[in-house]
Amino acid sequence: MLYWWSKFVLLGPLMRLFCRPEVRGAENVPAHAGAILASNHLAVADSFFLPLMLPRRVTFLAKREYFTEPGIRGWFKKQFFTGVGQVPVDRSGGSAARAAMDTAVRLLDEGKLLGIYPEGTRSPDGRLYKGKTGVARMALEAGVPVIPVAMVGTDRVNPIGSKMWRPRKVRIVIGEPLDFSRYEGMAGDRFIERSMTDEIMYALMELSGQTYVDLYAASVKEKAAAGAPPPAPSRPALARPDANVPDSRAS
Repeated sequence: MLYWWSKFVLLGPLMRLFCRPEVRGAENVPAHAGAILASNHLAVADSFFLPLMLPRRVTFLAKREYFTEPGIRGWFKKQFFTGVGQVPVDRSGGSAARAAMDTAVRLLDEGKLLGIYPEGTRSPDGRLYKGKTGVARMALEAGVPVIPVAMVGTDRVNPIGSKMWRPRKVRIVIGEPLDFSRYEGMAGDRFIERSMTDEIMYALMELSGQTYVDLYAASVKEKAAAGAPPPAPSRPALARPDANVPDSRAS
């Protein structure tokens, strides 16, 4: 209930008034079936604007810490994130990662739209960083398409470290679904999953116009905290998907 109240009564009207969001390619999102919305990640605001502009409910996997903060403030945060459709997962690795994967596959099997940020964390500088292969594993295990989504302008609405949003224009560009059914039964093949992920990131790069950096954003943030300079782009662009994704099927 809170999800729809937030969208149409509490937050949605203000977001539309001050940020004038627009979406292109919404027809690429299926009306009913399960699918993964794989998006670039510029700001916390991404998780608010994408559901606002789609008629279907979007569920995001959110880090468990959003739901476990103690005290009254923590209780309100838990109620809010639960109400707007976010599902807590433990991202500490190992068995926790498997549990998060199982949760994602269950939601997709139920026909839900699952929002995923393949970079794993917000971009530290507005560039597009290397994708983690979990999105590919989810797509293979659930047998669903991956729909690339480019968020544009949310980093100006909600800059890193800001507590108040700013009235800036937001655009959302939704690409055509990526069908990976040719790899059915090949979940767990690291080469296949990396190739799929690179194909997804290539689509995001083309939709968003971002510069690509062939490093994980999380490692770049760790190095920056230690005083290292920001990385230079490792190459102008990802290789085209058909250059490094084999056209093979499970035997």
